[in-house]
Amino acid sequence: MGNWSFFFPEGASTTSGQVDALYFFLIAISVFFSVLIGALLVVFAIQFRRKSDSFVPDAIHGSLPLELTWTIIPLGIVLIIFLWSAEVFFTLHRVPKDAMQINVVGKRWMWKIQHMTGQREISELHVPVGVPIKLTLTSEDVIHSFFVPAFRIKKDAVPGRYNTIWFQATKPGKYHLFCAEYCGTKHSGMIGSVYVMEPAQFQTWLSGAGSGTTPSAAGEKLFTDLACVTCHRADTGQRGPALDGLFGKPVKLAGGGSLTADEAYIRESILQPSAKVVEGYQPIMPTFQGIVSEEQVMQLVAYIQTLRSQGPKPEAANTAAGMAKP
Repeated sequence: MGNWSFFFPEGASTTSGQVDALYFFLIAISVFFSVLIGALLVVFAIQFRRKSDSFVPDAIHGSLPLELTWTIIPLGIVLIIFLWSAEVFFTLHRVPKDAMQINVVGKRWMWKIQHMTGQREISELHVPVGVPIKLTLTSEDVIHSFFVPAFRIKKDAVPGRYNTIWFQATKPGKYHLFCAEYCGTKHSGMIGSVYVMEPAQFQTWLSGAGSGTTPSAAGEKLFTDLACVTCHRADTGQRGPALDGLFGKPVKLAGGGSLTADEAYIRESILQPSAKVVEGYQPIMPTFQGIVSEEQVMQLVAYIQTLRSQGPKPEAANTAAGMAKP
């Protein structure tokens, strides 16, 4: 940002320039009209002051051109702001399909981060430069907000919900990470760093950090340990619906209606299995609320995402975690 970097954080993502341009446009519009209105107040106060006790000003009957001018110009400016901000909004919320996925769980007073290759971090995030990064955010306790000023991204981590945000860093370096939502007495200490590395350096870091257990592998183990396999696997009698090929597919609900099996839906089906009952099944599955943590729910979701359809089973496209067949 040149000389402006003294007053504003450095822009280091593909979208930071768009956000800054819109911001400075809004500032310029505000300053222009503030100065214009202030100057007109002074000029009119002097020009139309009462010059004597007997002075009677001429009656003003209005001016159609003037009315149209101060109606059309603000309308045009507002439309420009709306269209421009809508474009920026959609850019910030449309995650590239090839984005690297990383799970983030907010907890007082830290950020727990896990890569899909298994690496775990606490209040630190290592990413490669030039690669889109998708963050899936949630919270274990209260509302937090994941804020990286240099990338111009900020997104709430809300208990009981998944939010996503993405960025693509353009410059290697170390950048500040904050919680931008007051979350308790140590809120100011919920800080961290984002390390943007060259691709080769990032691969070296991955090797040195150790892979650990990937979220999908940990989810597969949980799937067995929690006895989900006894109801949701086609090769075990399938008292409940099979989950092979479920993710991203339409799901028909009892009583009509349908939805797409995304991360939020699978999470809800694990923790509140009676909330949305799948057509042809009864809500007899017990809830796992309080039994699994948010990290474990994310692991189960990651495992279900990896399942692929093993054959033309009509019911597989209309199933969801958390329902059992009558």
